[in-house]
Amino acid sequence: MFKELNPLLHSQLRLAVMSILMNVEEADFTYIKNATNSTAGNLSVQIDKLSSAGYIEVTKKFDGRKPKTTCRMTQEGQDAFAAYVEALKPYLKI
Repeated sequence: MFKELNPLLHSQLRLAVMSILMNVEEADFTYIKNATNSTAGNLSVQIDKLSSAGYIEVTKKFDGRKPKTTCRMTQEGQDAFAAYVEALKPYLKI
């Protein structure tokens, strides 16, 4: 039986962000933007959605005079991502 896929994670860019964050302790906004080839505006909106859901933690600070935004996956995000992968497996016949 197929499980419903988490609509928050089923978005291509949000899934890409979560995939990146699963493999690193944290990543800065510029790294994620470059890795996903997204625009700053679109990425910002998607990060806000993941943060509002409690899936990622966003830290904003200054590095000298430059603003720096860093993202880190929460335990809730790790659990949601793992559940998403498990729900996806029947579709892929793994």
